[in-house]
Amino acid sequence: MRITIFSHYFPPEGNAPASRTFEHARQWVEAGHEVTVVTCVPNVPTGIAYAGYRNHLWPQRESRHGIEVVRVWTYLSPNSGTLPRIGNYVSYMLSAVLAFMFFVRRPNVIVATSPQFFCGWAGILAGWLKWTPTVLEIRDIWPESIMAVGAMHRGWTIRFVEWLERWMYRAASHIVTVGKGYRDNIQTKVPAATRISVITNGVDGRLFAPAPVSECFRRRFGLGDRFVCAYVGTLGMAHGLDVVIRAAELLRQRRRDDIVFLLVGDGAHRARLERQVEQAELGSYVRFAGLLPKADMPMALTSSDALLIHLRKCELFTTVIPSKLFESMAVQRPIILGVRGEAAEILHDFNAGLQMEPENEHDLASAVVRLAEDPEYAAQLGINGRVAVMEKYRRDVLAAEYLSLLCEVALRSACEDSVATSPSRLVAEKTAERTLAKQK
Repeated sequence: MRITIFSHYFPPEGNAPASRTFEHARQWVEAGHEVTVVTCVPNVPTGIAYAGYRNHLWPQRESRHGIEVVRVWTYLSPNSGTLPRIGNYVSYMLSAVLAFMFFVRRPNVIVATSPQFFCGWAGILAGWLKWTPTVLEIRDIWPESIMAVGAMHRGWTIRFVEWLERWMYRAASHIVTVGKGYRDNIQTKVPAATRISVITNGVDGRLFAPAPVSECFRRRFGLGDRFVCAYVGTLGMAHGLDVVIRAAELLRQRRRDDIVFLLVGDGAHRARLERQVEQAELGSYVRFAGLLPKADMPMALTSSDALLIHLRKCELFTTVIPSKLFESMAVQRPIILGVRGEAAEILHDFNAGLQMEPENEHDLASAVVRLAEDPEYAAQLGINGRVAVMEKYRRDVLAAEYLSLLCEVALRSACEDSVATSPSRLVAEKTAERTLAKQK
């Protein structure tokens, strides 16, 4: 089977959408399928093309682990500023559809993955142009997520985007969400959207695995032998990391010099957070590691004593299951979770960490102190998480489930085409049934 994936992000970028897309595509190639990914030149989060890449108007091809990668021109923009980012998203949609038309062989099925809304529309348009079924993968709810972080406010622009959103859901052959909350949200907007499946994020347990603390890593950032609570990910508008600064102030008042926060990553709010730390003279309580290579992410996780996962206190974010939850569980470290909803249910069910009210610095400070003062309890929480994630959220198992779904969508489309052109509907149905049985 030939599969084309539209993804705004792809390695060497190391964010969650890039990692999920790459891992699924790699395993589908290993299963014997042809996979093409239509993406941008890597530039997140600075908006500057990575070393070795140029933002050409002409599509560029490369091969990565057997995956054919087609990189298209986009208006590059850093991960800040609403209008520049919209320009980046819309330019990708247009360039990706043009590249698909002239440089990509017609596939059996298309996958278009958010979080950026116009990437989904690129897949829908491509499917229309080459009569190909499109599976829409929803990792974020647009435009609600834009309003949730205050980037835009309700007006005619938002109403127009909401209309496009509903049209996109109706136009998809099938919808895949990464959580039940997203599925329920979509069904409230498009009640007739019955072709929806939930395939959660997962983790490669070989890459993210328990390991000894790297003393070299700790020396590099001046962490010493203190208890390290690390946040690893985007320092963005949605993540509400001001709570770390406020919790650090509480620890200073309590004279807890044995605890330090480490923020690993980059994003729209990094500079503001660094200014807050400097103005409050909290440099010994909050350290910034900056953006690290993707290969260093497991080491950053295992060199910490606890891992913070946090989103702003917002109703929409109760539907989110951060992908870093599974990576944190896989490296066998206790989690402090500032996310309500389904993510909190997972943490509670597996007893893999402590929950805090989002944006509540007192909860965060208390949770860090509790884990620092009871290392045996912290270690047991980490063990619980590792066992659970390897039983329920293995990336290879989820990728196989996803592949089976793609086969069904492609075969259903082929059956419908056969019915439209064949005098015998029964022949088409029986043929599809036999083919599907062989695939399974």
